[in-house]
Amino acid sequence: MAFLNLTEDEYIERYGPTPAYMSERDLEGEPDKLVKTHCCFCGVQCGIQLKVKENKIVGFEPWEEFPVNEGKLCPKGVKRYLQNGHPDRLTTPLMRSEDGFREAGWDEALSKTVSEIQRVQATYGRDAVAFLGGASMTNEKSYINGKFARVALGTRNIDYNGRLCMASAGAANKLAFGIDRSANPWKDIPKAKVLILAGTNIAECFPILTDYIWRARDNGAKIIVIDPRITPIARTADLFLPVRPGRDSALAHGILHMMIEWGWIDEDFIAAHTNDFDAVRELVKDYTPAHTEQITGVPAASIEQAAELWGTAETSMLLHARGIEHHTKGVENVLSYINLVLATGRIGKPGSGYGTLTGQGNGQGGREHGQRCNQLPGGRDINNPEHREHIANFWGIDETKLPREGLTACEIIDDIEMGEIKALISISFNPLVSIPDSARTRKALEKLEHFTAIDFFLSETAQYADVVLAGSLQEEDEGTVTTGEGRCVRLRPVVRPPAEARVDWHIIADLAQRLGAGRHFAHETAADIFEELTAVSAGGPVDYSGMSYERIENEMGIFWPCPAPNHPGTPRLFAGGRFAHPDGRAKFHAFPYRPPAEEVDAEYPIFFTSGRVVSQYLSGTQTRRIGMLVDQYPEPLCEIHPHLAERLGIADSDRVRVSTRRGQIEVPAQIVKTIRPDTVFIPYHWPGKKAANQITNRALDPISKIPEFKVCACKVEKAS
Repeated sequence: MAFLNLTEDEYIERYGPTPAYMSERDLEGEPDKLVKTHCCFCGVQCGIQLKVKENKIVGFEPWEEFPVNEGKLCPKGVKRYLQNGHPDRLTTPLMRSEDGFREAGWDEALSKTVSEIQRVQATYGRDAVAFLGGASMTNEKSYINGKFARVALGTRNIDYNGRLCMASAGAANKLAFGIDRSANPWKDIPKAKVLILAGTNIAECFPILTDYIWRARDNGAKIIVIDPRITPIARTADLFLPVRPGRDSALAHGILHMMIEWGWIDEDFIAAHTNDFDAVRELVKDYTPAHTEQITGVPAASIEQAAELWGTAETSMLLHARGIEHHTKGVENVLSYINLVLATGRIGKPGSGYGTLTGQGNGQGGREHGQRCNQLPGGRDINNPEHREHIANFWGIDETKLPREGLTACEIIDDIEMGEIKALISISFNPLVSIPDSARTRKALEKLEHFTAIDFFLSETAQYADVVLAGSLQEEDEGTVTTGEGRCVRLRPVVRPPAEARVDWHIIADLAQRLGAGRHFAHETAADIFEELTAVSAGGPVDYSGMSYERIENEMGIFWPCPAPNHPGTPRLFAGGRFAHPDGRAKFHAFPYRPPAEEVDAEYPIFFTSGRVVSQYLSGTQTRRIGMLVDQYPEPLCEIHPHLAERLGIADSDRVRVSTRRGQIEVPAQIVKTIRPDTVFIPYHWPGKKAANQITNRALDPISKIPEFKVCACKVEKAS
C-alpha cells in the first residue's frame, strides 16, 4: 500500500488536506454532484442520493429506483447528512495531556499507540491488548478489523458491539438452521397472511419496513404483536399479546401447545425435514393456556387466538428483534419462536418464513467477516481445525500463530476491570453508554494503562482515551454493507474526510505497518479489500465469492450465498426444505422456560425495560448531534402506566427516580396507556446521568453472551 511509506506531509500532499467545511452562504447554488449510496442508520440501509457541493453534503434526493425503500426515508435518514458538517467533528488526532486533550500529528499519535501496544504485550503478553470493533462499519472494515487483531496484534481478544445487538439471533439461527441469515427477502412480507412481530418496535427502529407490514395488511394479513408495550405498529394489530418482561419463551411454548393440541402443525414436514421435535412436543405439554397466562400475564384466550391465527394460516412470517433477544435466555427465546415456524413447515417459500431485524447499520455484514471473538472470515468457526487452516493458509501465517477464541465485548470490559487486559483499541464503539451497569464500565476504562480510540466524534468512551485517531464517516469511504435481509449493497464515496481526518481502514493498515505486519495489509483501495474478502469467503458458510463491486451496483445488491460470478444470489433460503446443517435438516430445541436473572421483589417491585425511539440511533453519538432529531425527543422519558403513576403519586412531566441494584436515574415521567402497569420504559440513547444503562443488568446469556437489557427489577418514586 503506497500511502504507508509516505511521510505525513507527503500523505497530505497526495490525499488532502481536505478543505474545511463551507458555510451555508458559501454553498448556495447547484450541487457539484449527486451520489447514490445508502443511509448509515439501521439494517434496512435505505437507498439515498446525497447532494454535494465543495466537498460538503448539502442535502439529499430520493433514490426511487432502489427496490427496498423506493425513495422513502425515515426521520433519521432525511437528516443524516447534517452530521457531516458538525463542529464536533474530529479533524485531527488528539493526545491526552495534563490539561485534557491536545492536537497531535499522525506520526506522533500512531507512534504512541504502537509503542504502548508493544510495551504492554512485552510485559503482560499478547492477550493483554484487546480490540473492540463496530457493526455499523463496512464489510471491508469488519474484515480488516479481524485480520488486524489476529495478525498484527496477535491477540485473541477481539469482539464488536454487535454482541449487544444480534448475538442471540445469530447463535439461534445457526443452531436451528445451520446458517445465520434471515430466511426471506423483505418483499415476501406482503405475501404473508399472518405476521408475528415478536419484540420488535418496527415503526420506530425500522420505519421503512412498516410499509411492508401495511402492504401485508392491505392484502388481508392478520398481524400479531408481542411486546410489553403497545408500540406504534401494535396500535392497529389484530392481536396484541402484552407479555410480562422476560417471559417470551413461555409464551411461545403456550402457543405451540395449542397448535399441537388442535392439530395445526405439519407432521409431514416435521418428519421429512427436521430433527428433535419429540422433545419439544413433550416439553410444551405443560404449557397450557392457563399455566402460560400465569407465567406471561397474557390472557389464555389471547394465547389460543394466536395459536389459531398462526396455526391455520396459508402463509406466514415471523419477525423478531431485540425484545426477545436482550435476555439471559435470548438464544432460548429465539429458538422457541423458531419452533413455531418449523412446526408449520411454512419456511423457504414465498410469503412464508422467518426474519431477524438487524438494528445496526451493518448488523448483518458486521458479524460475518471475522471481527467476532469466535469467528473467522466467511462465517467460519475459529475453533474448527479445517476453518483455521483455511484462513491461516490464505493469510500466509502459521496456523499455530492464529489466536484461539477470546472474550466477548462485555467480558473484555470485565477483564479490564479485573486488571487482566491492560490496553484497548476501539473503533466506532461507545461502551460507556451502550453496555449495562455503566459505573463498572467507567471504572474499567479508568484502569487501562493505554487506550486508543478511532472515531469521528469524541464519544463518551473516547473521552477516556490516551490517543484519539480521527476516523471517517460512512460517506467518506467506499465499500459494501449487508442489509438485514442478506442483500450486499454498495456504498459510494461521497466526500473526503475533513482536514487531517483519515479513512478508518487507512488508519488500521498504518498501525499494522508500524507493528511489522504491513505485508498482510497491502491494499491500495477498498475494492482490494473486498476482493480479498470475497476470495477468502469461498466455500465458507457465508460465501460472497461471486460478488464484485460492479455486479452489486448494477444489480441493486446481491443476496449471499453467491458462490460464483454467474450465480444470481439467494434471496430466499431453504427452498425445498433443505437446511444448512450437514444432514440438510433443521433442528427443534426444547428449552424449558426459566426466569430472568433478576426478578421483582418487595424492595424492587417494578419491571424495568429499555429500547429505542424513532429519532435516535444506538448510543446517540451521531443522532444527538443532529438538532432536528434532538428536537423530536430531546431527553429520555420514563413511560409509566396511569394506574402505576396514580399509585405512586406521579403526574405527567414530574421528575421520577428509577432505581435498581446498580444505580439510579432521574428523568421526566411520561404517563401513557401503552405499557404494562407493572413495567416502566426508558430509552437508552443518552450518556452520563441520563444513561438508562446506569441501571440495567449486565447478566449475560450463557451462549450468546448478550446482556439482559430488556428486564430487571426497579423501584420508581417521585423525585424531589
